[in-house]
Amino acid sequence: MPASAKKTLRVAVLADSDTRWKWGSLTANRIAPENSDIRLDGYLLRGRATPTARQLEEVGVQADALHEVTAVQFLHAMREETYDILVLALVGGGVQAMLHGLGRIWADAGVRSEDPAGRAKRPVVVTGYVGVVYEKLADGLLLRHGADLVLANSRQDAERFRAVYEGVGADAGSVTEVALPFLGGAAYAGEPDPSAEQGGRPYTVVFAAQPSVPDNRRDRTYLLNRLVEHARRHPEREVLLKLRSKPGEHTTHIEELPYQKLVQRLDPPANFRLVYGHMGEVLDRTDLLVTVSSTAALESLHRRVPTVVLTDLGVREALGNHHFVGSGCLASWDQLDAGHRPVPDEEWVSRQGVAAGGTAAGEASYDTAFDAARARITKLLDRPGSLPPPAPYYTTVTAPGYLPALLARHHLGPDGTPLPGTPAADKEPGPVRQIVRRAARGAYRHGVQRVAPVIRRMGEL
Repeated sequence: MPASAKKTLRVAVLADSDTRWKWGSLTANRIAPENSDIRLDGYLLRGRATPTARQLEEVGVQADALHEVTAVQFLHAMREETYDILVLALVGGGVQAMLHGLGRIWADAGVRSEDPAGRAKRPVVVTGYVGVVYEKLADGLLLRHGADLVLANSRQDAERFRAVYEGVGADAGSVTEVALPFLGGAAYAGEPDPSAEQGGRPYTVVFAAQPSVPDNRRDRTYLLNRLVEHARRHPEREVLLKLRSKPGEHTTHIEELPYQKLVQRLDPPANFRLVYGHMGEVLDRTDLLVTVSSTAALESLHRRVPTVVLTDLGVREALGNHHFVGSGCLASWDQLDAGHRPVPDEEWVSRQGVAAGGTAAGEASYDTAFDAARARITKLLDRPGSLPPPAPYYTTVTAPGYLPALLARHHLGPDGTPLPGTPAADKEPGPVRQIVRRAARGAYRHGVQRVAPVIRRMGEL
């Protein structure tokens, strides 16, 4: 079909943090049916982790329009706008609230003339996870139930998701196997040639930090000290600490003890540096990726970069590194300093939706990982008439002691309608209120990163 004959689909992505915007916007491009272009409208849910301009630019996805909204403002926009696909890139509670709120406004929307069946049109609703699912499996999944597609990033996740839904008697037909949308890049070419004095590069070790793992000063300081010690042991290497956010920025998880602050107390060697930016660009020059449990490990494995998941702090659910049991990647800093290099288990890697072998065939299998989602969305879009309203598992009948409070956090009543006293959805805050809001957000971040740790230490005296 010639490019001029392509159909343009209107796609909206609602995200509540930089990592979820990354997942949602890239997913929107991956799952769009073939022979179609998309117009991408981004909606950023106002809150503590609303992405900054730098964080949005780092993702590298340009939206045709971008709005910062409250939950009620977003629902108002969905009443006025017509989209083909809606991606909810939110925490589970946010997804559930939007499903109930959207169900309410679509039920009240009335007849649209473009629907020959005489029913209100609505978009195909898609949701999922930004990375490894290692905690709150049942809770998070049931909060996402009700979307047309609940994306699972691997074969293993798809099996687990269906088992949870079927186990509570919920429809599991929405579970759709895909892969993480941000995998890709050139396969690892091997260690650099140490004899290449001109145009060469040093052997590079990268530690992929996480905002909330580990969550205490002692363990974070330990990891930082070991990384700095590794740099001192190997002055010929470049040792990089890859950070997700700069001071003052927040990401998906709260970071009370940023590594930037901890490293100020040390005297690292010249071959140790802090780096930011796109993970894919950092992996272009990485010879060894080290982490506790970051999704960066899957990006690294996809490109066949030697990858280590640390066991120094134990293999524990609280750290998330238990997800990598069976991967062949578990090792300690002592083992790394002694020259050990883990070899990934190919079957485990394959079950994680990661291209096996780092070959052209592996990349081809990754490219087809989104075919099932595209086919399902195409079928739903081509369905005559309107789609039925969302039918989440949680209702005031199945969860009367849980759902109302969850919806109230987003200023919605038990039936999904805005609560009395909610500010007008279509009213933009004035300049004074915008200044106050920015100041409040800054105060919150200051409290999390500076005041809270002090109070916690005082409580331990």
